[in-house]
Amino acid sequence: MKVSFISPAPNLSGGVRVVAIYARILQDRGHDVSIVFPSRPQARGLLGRWRRPKNAAREPSHFDGKGLRLIEVDSDQPIRAASVPDGDAVIATWWETAEWVHAYPKRCGKKMYLIQHHEVHSILPRDRSSATYRLPLHKIVVARWLADVMRTEYGDDEVDVVPNSVDHSQFFAAERGKRPQPTVGLLYSTIDWKRFPLALETVVELNRRNPAVRGLCFGIEQPPFPLPPCITFKFDPPQHTLRDLYAACDVWLTASSSEGFNLPAMEAMACRTPVVATRTGWPAEAIVAGFNGACVDVDDGAALVRETERILALPDAPWRRLSANAFETVRESSWERSADLFERSLLAQLEGAAALPA
Repeated sequence: MKVSFISPAPNLSGGVRVVAIYARILQDRGHDVSIVFPSRPQARGLLGRWRRPKNAAREPSHFDGKGLRLIEVDSDQPIRAASVPDGDAVIATWWETAEWVHAYPKRCGKKMYLIQHHEVHSILPRDRSSATYRLPLHKIVVARWLADVMRTEYGDDEVDVVPNSVDHSQFFAAERGKRPQPTVGLLYSTIDWKRFPLALETVVELNRRNPAVRGLCFGIEQPPFPLPPCITFKFDPPQHTLRDLYAACDVWLTASSSEGFNLPAMEAMACRTPVVATRTGWPAEAIVAGFNGACVDVDDGAALVRETERILALPDAPWRRLSANAFETVRESSWERSADLFERSLLAQLEGAAALPA
């Protein structure tokens, strides 16, 4: 197959990582793969980023160093068909790119839409972003809840679910007991729905109740304010060190009000760390209370404190069981298996077949 992914500007986000992974695996399997993206994205469309000045260096991204064919279009305007190779499949990866792909001629390939979130957030033009889910593009979604949204809100039953996965060669940890100092992990993000302030408040409250509790936080941006003394922050840590950060925690905490998937939660479990999360994205499907972590209602700060404190207070043996169960939850997950489904979805559409079995 000749496949083109149409991407927003590359960066170190989880969504870009997923595109890079599928592009690399498809390429390794002998497919002809290109990733096309604009060099200077418009600020409004791409999560509030300002335009990159012309000729300025591109920021690091998950596309780098993987031997992928990257087609960077020197523009801050929509990517036109003239910049897209002839192909069998052309895949939108974000709501703006879905608008672009919809306008492409048949020579670019069968039109697909890789949906990693329901992009109807306040920072976006909601009418435009929601309208992209009604376009006649075959949808591939990363979680069952997104398939439900496509069916109930947009009337599309022909959706393929291809769940995200975890790279066990990158994210792993030896069996272990509790940390000598109770440690809660969290991700720093400026995106509103990630609810970092709420996660931070949770750790601060836990520290107030038990001064031994510490937070271990990392992110690809520097916080614009000093973090409390109980928080250790790692700025843009190398990818190969992330497993050590996850494994240095007794609990991984995520307080999001909305998630397309939540890869860090899965990565933490691969590193044998139980997860406390809000009921959104993959954690709502995978976390079983008392088995591998806990799920609480969105914006329920008291419940986040209560459930995290409960896990931190466990004796070593019950905590080890929780840790082992967290690992077992994701042990069979692999990007190769997810790529099998992704490849099957593309091939089925090229052959005119129905969506993959649910």
